[in-house]
Parts: sequence; C-alpha cells; structure tokens
Amino acid sequence: MIVRIGGLRLPLDYGEEDLRQAAASRIKIEPRAILDYQLVRQAVDARRNKVYFTLAVDIKLPDKLLKEEQLPSTPEVKVIKPRPLKPIQPGDQPLPFSPLIVGAGPAGLFCALYLARHGYQPLILEQGQNLERRIKAVEKFWQGGELNPYSNTQFGEGGAGTFSDGKLTTRISDERISYVLDILVQHGAPQEIKYLKKPHVGTDQIRRVVKNIREEILDLGGEIYFDSRLTDINVNQRWIKSIIINRGSKLLCSVLVLAVGNSAREVYRLLALRGIEMQPKAFALGVRVEHPQALIDRIQYGDYAGHPRLGPADYHITYQDQSSGRSLYSFCMCPGGQVIAASSEKGGVLTNGMSYLARDSGIANSALVVTVKPVDWKGQLLGGIILQEALEKKAFQMGGQDYRAPAQLMSDYRLRRKSLKLNPDLTTYQPGVKAANLWELLPPEIASVLGRGLDYWEKKIPAFTEGQPVLTGVETRSSAPVRILRNENGTSTTLDNLYPCGEGSGYAGGIMSSAVDGLKIAEKIIARYRLPDEKAELYDKESFNIRRIVDD
Repeated sequence: MIVRIGGLRLPLDYGEEDLRQAAASRIKIEPRAILDYQLVRQAVDARRNKVYFTLAVDIKLPDKLLKEEQLPSTPEVKVIKPRPLKPIQPGDQPLPFSPLIVGAGPAGLFCALYLARHGYQPLILEQGQNLERRIKAVEKFWQGGELNPYSNTQFGEGGAGTFSDGKLTTRISDERISYVLDILVQHGAPQEIKYLKKPHVGTDQIRRVVKNIREEILDLGGEIYFDSRLTDINVNQRWIKSIIINRGSKLLCSVLVLAVGNSAREVYRLLALRGIEMQPKAFALGVRVEHPQALIDRIQYGDYAGHPRLGPADYHITYQDQSSGRSLYSFCMCPGGQVIAASSEKGGVLTNGMSYLARDSGIANSALVVTVKPVDWKGQLLGGIILQEALEKKAFQMGGQDYRAPAQLMSDYRLRRKSLKLNPDLTTYQPGVKAANLWELLPPEIASVLGRGLDYWEKKIPAFTEGQPVLTGVETRSSAPVRILRNENGTSTTLDNLYPCGEGSGYAGGIMSSAVDGLKIAEKIIARYRLPDEKAELYDKESFNIRRIVDD
C-alpha cells in the first residue's frame, strides 16, 4: 500500500528521520513500519514570522499493516493507486506521410517525442537554428552584434524557454504533468523538479534536456530540420495538401501540427491571409523591474534570509485598478537572474528574464505587466500584434537605436521624471540600457495603472519601492495575442488536418502547459491515424534546400 500524507510542517533543517517520524505520527504507526518513501511536494511557508517547509510524502507500507478505512479521514491522507497514461489504440485512417510539426519548442518537442515513441516517425521543422549555433548567435547579439530575425531568444531549438528561468510551474491540473516531469528527469533535469512546489531547471539545464530529447526523437526515426521557415500552405477545400518552406521547397502533408511560439507573427499573418479562423486574445504588457536579491530575500524570509536550504526568494504581487478595470501583476519572476534582450524583429527592443539553475547573479527581476484586451485595438484580429510592434519600435528609438533598452529608476517613474543616472549594479540587461522616462514609452492608460500600482505596493510592501529599483522596457510577449480556433478533435475549425498546439496557438502558457498540450495533440493524432506508410518521401531530396542538423 502506498499512502500520500500531506500538510506536514517541518523546520528548515529537517532530516530523513524527521520526515519519517512526522509521516508515521500522522497515521499513528511506528516509523520502522515504513518500507520506503518518496517526497512528492516541498514548499516554503513564511506566513507566520517563522519559516517552515510544508511537505507531502508517499510512504510504502506492508499490505497487511493497515486497511484503507483505518486511515485518518482527511483530505491530507489518501491511498495512492498509480494511474499511468492510458495506452492509445491507433486509429484506422490512413496516414500516407509522417506527421509534420512546425516548431521545436516544448509543445512541438513533446508532441514529436510522444509520436516517435509510438512509431509515427514525425518530422520537425524549425525556422531557427539548433542549440549549438543558436546560443552563439544570441550571445553575439547581446555583445553588440547583428540580430538574426529567424534565430534568436524567441526562435530556435527549445523555443523561448531556452533563454528563460526554466520555470516548470503551471496552473493547469492534468495527469500528463507527471509524465512531462518524468521525461524531463530522464533527459537530464534534476530529480527535485518532481517534488518542489516551484520547480525550475534554469537556462543551462534546459538546454541539455532539449538536446537529449532531440537525440531520442532522431534515434526513434524522427527527423529534425533547422533553418526551415514555414512560408505558405497549399489547401484543397478543408485539407492542407502541402506546405512551402523557405519560399521554395514543397513538402507533401498528411498532418500538420502548428506548435509555434507566441512571437510567430509571420505565421499569424499567413494564417489570416489564408482564411484560417482565429480570434484576438487578451495579453499583458509592461516593463521589467530589478532589485537586489538580498532585499527580496529579506522581504520574504525575514531573519531566515540566506538560509542555505531556502535559496533565493521569489514573489508574486497583484494590483486591481478600480478606475480602469485593468490588472497589474508580476510575471515570469526570475530570482538571481538577469534581464535579456529578447528581440525577434530588427528595429525593435524587447525584454525578458533569464536565470541559470544556480540563480546566483545576486539580482532579482520580474515583469510588471498590465492587461490589455481586444477592445483596446477595436477587436481587430491582428491589432494586438500591431500594438506590440509599435511599442518595441518605440523602445528601440528611445534606447538609442542600437538595441539598448530605455530604463528608469522606480522612484523617478513614480514622480514622472526622466532618470539622469541609473544604478549600474542593478541594470543587468544585455546589451545595455539608456536612461529615459518610461511614461513616454508606455500607452498613457498602461503607464497610469503601473504608477498607481507602485503607489499601492509602496503602502503594502514599503521595501519593494525603496532604494533604487530599476524599470526597463518594454515587455510585450506575455502570451499569444491571438488564438487559432480548434475543435474537440484538436484540429483547426477551418482545416481538418491542421492541429494548432501550444502557447503560440493560444492554448498554453509556459513550458509545462505547452508540453502537456503537445502530448494532447499527439494523442489525438494517434487515436485518429494508423502508422504512416513505409517512409514515403515527402519531398525531392535533390531540390530540397533545408538540412538536417545534429551537431555543428
């Protein structure tokens, strides 16, 4: 029998025997009766002026020790019966060609991996570069080099999460989450992600994981092509017959999974041109804020700040603006990280946050974003994209037209005055910042909500606005600005063999939910189609001008 016991509160320096004793005491057995245990949840509780860990643990007991009805009648104690993902019976529709997957982010990779493990030999097309070349290109850009609009922090193997904090938190509740975590651990992520409440792998570890997932897909007969941009689709009635790559190469198509990220503006415009049903979607935009990490630790942990088992603290804060009805909230908070240039279009400045597994930069950063809705652009389908582009271009101009970002002391922002000098110890943005007045960057209604929110937080958390926190703009890519409509079969409401998938399609937000959505789409494909015909050729190899890259 396996029993899950939650709600255990233990001091920061607890040991294995403390955990065994606490679990045994909860169900009134001797600790020696526990045959084995597995930590399944560990979170920090800092609400009572004393910091604890709250834990949940699965314990293995002899089958005849207790009956289920002898356990305490409480939601925190329950018998666990393993429920692996149900095997999927392949469908009976013919599949002349291997599934095509556009995008090598979490949704595309997990969709491809699941299909590959079931014998479907998928083919991934990614407009960006493989990890090895992509990392070099991004680092060169940060050092003042040229931006590659098709391979950058947004596009390329691993998706936008490759240059991020690598957060694995999600608000969704789905049985596939455990499967995703297992896959990540199998491919190199630390075991602790399976039990920490707020797990992350950091940009350094996620790169290794992505590369290992790539290798398994290839070993199982899948194919991956980089530098391969979707530029058109050929449709016959409600069916995609072929797609065009790099404006010249044609691939025959049985199934197309569209797993692009939320920055795939060219794809959105292509779909709109071809009449694919989409709808505008709310998102949020704003700025990045940076504080000394030690300050955030003190705010969150008090006298316990710096304890070796706590690590750098994070935060989540919200403000509801009564006069406008908009929400302001922290987003993608990166403890011990840095702010990075995340531009994907020439002549535009975009910020994002990133950290390594160690989170040891000494600087905390987070987006502070305000909600915007389709009504703000009069419901125009691509109005959200137009708004994003306008702000990014304006930030580029204010930053000096060399990809430096406009930045301002929080104290100056609250007084609506341009900063004359910034704290160099708190401005981590690469390739650099330029002092500015962000009221001149943000739309007035957004700037005002941010100002009122900072005033509100100053009353609630005085330390948050004290000192010289730095605001850097602009952050616009919190989520997709459109949703590609799909039905209960997972297919587009317009085309019967197009599967919109993941964050860029408007059905996920972050690494975990994107990976889960990729699995869902893979399951839909397997349940509909039988295995593809014997390695039918999708293209003329002599004229096809994309290349399969494993390592450079």
